[in-house]
Order: sequence, then structure tokens, then C-alpha cells
Amino acid sequence: MARRSLALLLAALGLLGGCAPLSYLGQSLGGHLRLMQAARPVQDWLDDPALPAELRERLRLSQEIRQFAVQALHLPDNDSYRRYADLGRPAAVWNVVASAELSLSLKTWCFPVMGCVGYRGYFDRAAAEAYAEQLRAEGLEVQVYPVPAYSTLGWSNLIGGDPLLNTFIKYPEAELAGMIFHELAHQVAYASDDTQFNESFATAVERRGTAAWLARHSGAAGEALRAEHQQRQWRRQQFRELTDAYRGRLLALYGSAASEAEKRRAKAELMRQLRQDYAELKASWGGDASYDGWFARANNASFALLAAYTELSPAFEALLVRQGEDWPRFYAEVKRLAQLPKPERRSQLSGVPPAP
Repeated sequence: MARRSLALLLAALGLLGGCAPLSYLGQSLGGHLRLMQAARPVQDWLDDPALPAELRERLRLSQEIRQFAVQALHLPDNDSYRRYADLGRPAAVWNVVASAELSLSLKTWCFPVMGCVGYRGYFDRAAAEAYAEQLRAEGLEVQVYPVPAYSTLGWSNLIGGDPLLNTFIKYPEAELAGMIFHELAHQVAYASDDTQFNESFATAVERRGTAAWLARHSGAAGEALRAEHQQRQWRRQQFRELTDAYRGRLLALYGSAASEAEKRRAKAELMRQLRQDYAELKASWGGDASYDGWFARANNASFALLAAYTELSPAFEALLVRQGEDWPRFYAEVKRLAQLPKPERRSQLSGVPPAP
């Protein structure tokens, strides 16, 4: 049975690779299988008396979160996140994203089963950086960013499930819960060729699920957890408001009748203003440097990626409310939407009729 499951997984990943170069497909298959082989059941780790106390506590917490995901959020009850692996590196994969010089649209890569996605992932950072250089040579603006976890859309449950990883196990409690909820949401519904739909849905589940997880904590400890999370969320919201405003200004600029030279000059000034506004925001936070890296590297690809993860999340949260906060009904509606053509999907999700 194990050999048949492995064959099914390889076939699935092979289809995901599709028309990609064999070298890219090879690193994808090899990297994923090495990750899976490094994972052991959480209980095996807990049974080891030499396990560091901090990791022991985090693994136990992860299983409480995992059970909550099933019982309270009705997320899939399977083998995912019931095993743990230490990869010995700071990221599961490194994603490459790219946009044109005067555009906020992500470059996409298309595969037969997975459809078109706005990123390309590598298990080796050097390989990701090398590919990024190729794209820069084509005149694209590129970002390479670390990804702490990724979803195989349920395929890996055939050989043990997507594992917990050292790349995120030590996150603050609310962030750890959100990560698990987000990745499990990808196993619920998936729309081919619509990264924004998929990621915004998972982000909505992450947000609402994390709030529900924190609500179960009582006493002073619960208040402290919620206050810590609220502060992070407030700063994240201010970050989004700032970047959304500049994203809108960039979109207006790129869509204007100005010449390319004028657009480049105006873009440079907008980016200067953006960093100045961030410096003022950071000062109001007491010097919190959490977003320094983003602003230091910000370009068109950065803005396009942000939109992919968050732009539709409010619409999904509103949909959950319309479904009476009933998670199974909400998931059923999201699955239905995922099967629709993209314009109709967007229209029904937002409640706005499609353009003629």
C-alpha cells in the first residue's frame, strides 16, 4: 500500500510540474520527498526524553490547535500537521515572484492540474536566486522570499500529510494557529488559475480561526495573548493601509496617459515617499522593525504579491457572516464558487454584477 501511495503522489506532483523544465520538476519532486522523509509522528518526538522542553511544549500546543481546527473550524481531519520535521534551514521553500517594470500584475506559470499561479517555488535558495537573476535580465522586477510552509492540497496525505516544520513551530501561539488554519484551508477549496481567490480564502480562514482560538483562552494569560495578537494585527492593518494607498497610486500612474519616462520618474518619487511614510509609521510603533525588510526591497512584485494574499479576504469574511458563521456551509459555498468561471466567481463573491 505504501508503494502505491508513493506512486500516486509522484504522479500528482508530476502533473503539477507539467510542461516545466525537467530540472525544475526534479528539484520539486526531490525536495518535497526529502521533506516528507524527514518528518516523524509528533508522538514519536514527544516520547524522546532528550527533546528540548521548548520544542516539547510547542509540539503539544500544535496538536491542541490541530484538534481545534477539526472540531471548531471543521477543517479536514487527516494526517496533515500530525508529524514534525526539522529541515535544518530557515524556510521550507523560496518563492520567486515577478512583475513588469510598469505593472502590478504578477507573472504566472501554468501547469496542467494546478493551473496558473503567480509564483515559482524552489527548495534551494541559490536556485531561486539564480532563476530570479534570469527574470531580472528580462527586465522584470523580482522578489525572492522565504516560505515557512506550503500546501500540497491534500495530496501528501497519501504518505503522511503535510508536516509541521521547524520553520514555523516557534511562532507566537496566535501566529502558529493561524499558519495551521491557513494551510489546512487550502485543502478545502482550490480554484485553478486564481491565486488571489485561493490565498485570500485561506487568509480569511486564518484570521477568523485565530480569533476563535484566542477566544477560548481565559484569565490573565488569555488577555495577554489577545492583547499581543491585537497589537500585531493593528500594526499589520496599518501596514496594509499604507501599502494599499501606494498600490492604488501606482496603479493609477501605470494606467495613465503619461509617457514611460514620466511614469518612471513618478514611480521613483512614489517609492521615496512610501519609505518616508513608513519611517514615520515605524516611529509611532516605538521603532518596531518587523517590516524593514519589506520596505527595503519593495517593488512592483511586492505590491502584486500583497494583493494576492489579502485583497479578497474581506469578501470571504463577509461570506462567512452571510452563511450564519456556519463553517461547513461557508466551505460548501467557497467550493461552489471555485468551480465557476473567474469573472462570475468574482462577481458572486463580491456581490457586484460583472462588467458587460
